[in-house]
Amino acid sequence: MQFEIQKTQIPAVPIIKVRQFGDQRGFFSETYCKADFERAGLEYDFVQDNHAFSAEKGTVRGLHFQTPPFAQDKLVRVVKGAILDVAVDLRVGSPTYGKHVSAVISAEKWNQILVPIGFAHGLVTLEPNTEVLYKVSNYYSPEHDKGLLWNDPELGIDWGISEDEAILSEKDRMHPRLAELANFFKL
Repeated sequence: MQFEIQKTQIPAVPIIKVRQFGDQRGFFSETYCKADFERAGLEYDFVQDNHAFSAEKGTVRGLHFQTPPFAQDKLVRVVKGAILDVAVDLRVGSPTYGKHVSAVISAEKWNQILVPIGFAHGLVTLEPNTEVLYKVSNYYSPEHDKGLLWNDPELGIDWGISEDEAILSEKDRMHPRLAELANFFKL
């Protein structure tokens, strides 16, 4: 296998450290191989790749998710810059419901995070001109596109920036808090 799986506080959300093979020309890296993922027990069927660019440090994107039947697994990596990536468990009946995992994902570390269905996903850029690539297991559906308020105090997420410093879309400022969110996912 061309990667190493690192467990987090929520076992459903692993960090994946991908190997690089380098020489004087640069490097080569196999960032995803369905067969290797399946051998590691990570069976996902990704159908689309997305690319997000954030010009400013402190750009917050999220917390986003899609509801069934268009719910999405996400495999997130950074090709330029760095992010603090966050996944919040929305699976009713889960012992970690309402809890979150956060990790620095960066081009330097060459790591990835797997965010499965049932989790809200968000990030904050730690460097300017950050580029994030992520695979998803279902297509975008505007009717199923939902969110969770990024700074809901009940979540206790330390984003590393103040609310005044955060650069957000108007849409992301308007998401409901966890206590107001419908139960979209059940274990």
